[in-house]
Amino acid sequence: MAGIREKQIATLRQMLNLNQPISKSTVNEPTWKILIYDRFGQDIISPLISVQELRDLGVTLHVQLHSDRDPIPDVPAVYFCMPSEENLGRIGQDLQNGLYDTYHLNFISPISRQRLEDLAAAALHANCVTSVHKVFDQYLNFISLEDDMFILKHQNSDAISYYSINKGEMKDTDMDAIMDNIVDSLFCVFATLGAVPIIRSPRGNAAEMVAEKLDKKLRENLRDTRNSLFIMEAGQASHYSFQRPLLIVLDRNVDMATPLHHTWTYQALAHDVLDLSLNRVVVEENAGRSPSGGTKVKTRACNLDATDKFWIGHKGSPFPTVVEAIQVELEEYKSSEEEVKKLKASMVINI
Repeated sequence: MAGIREKQIATLRQMLNLNQPISKSTVNEPTWKILIYDRFGQDIISPLISVQELRDLGVTLHVQLHSDRDPIPDVPAVYFCMPSEENLGRIGQDLQNGLYDTYHLNFISPISRQRLEDLAAAALHANCVTSVHKVFDQYLNFISLEDDMFILKHQNSDAISYYSINKGEMKDTDMDAIMDNIVDSLFCVFATLGAVPIIRSPRGNAAEMVAEKLDKKLRENLRDTRNSLFIMEAGQASHYSFQRPLLIVLDRNVDMATPLHHTWTYQALAHDVLDLSLNRVVVEENAGRSPSGGTKVKTRACNLDATDKFWIGHKGSPFPTVVEAIQVELEEYKSSEEEVKKLKASMVINI
């Protein structure tokens, strides 16, 4: 069965193809479009699809929803954002200003009935109902960092964190909101996988609350057979019908040693010591002396993902082993460089 990262990428690629299945002809002649996302959408897409891959999918421009944007009336626009009141207000402004030719609205989490009606009213008020071609609930409210790892917390967001759940001034309404956010994200994970999990959790803590809410949400979706996300359409192969993953929900309070334990692996040290976020690390390099006499520092961004073979091969290795592997790689590089120099010298002599 395909992993969560692979399935999320496939869903995003189909969304960028205006929610049409991708074929060979689609790859050869993509429909040119603009991608508009909020911060949540950017955090979801950036670890999965590179800028070059966006170009290959026909995305000529990708911009923030709340940035200043000029009208481009002859191009379809793909929106990928949370169905928040603020975002819907900005989409309503775009409709009113007629920024784009057609609008393909994709919401990271399901949009409520009331907000969908508000969006329809905004389109009617702007006299551009026919320009809104599609509205989709994508169920993608999670961030896949690896094939077997995903996170629920977005950048610069403390809404879902250990501190938020355990702080002293936490109100019941705030706790319910956090639990609902966690449940919504976990539901999106299993909707993307197309599998109904077997849920287990200890009693008497936040983990039990999450498990109960998620179980209720899954049962409500399965009860509506016409709109269930876990029932295959007629004629499709059901490769997951008899496979149910086990979801174990644990409270961090039951294991205080794990947050305090510092593993001496390449990945753990890179996360703790460097500015590593969403599989991207920014390092500073000395670029010489500035005219004023100070040290010039420039930054360089590195993507630590599946395309980096050294990272994939050594991210779980102890750091001394990684140092030895770096030395081996460096010696091989120097050897290859010497061979290239000798080849160039021999070519000059022959000429």
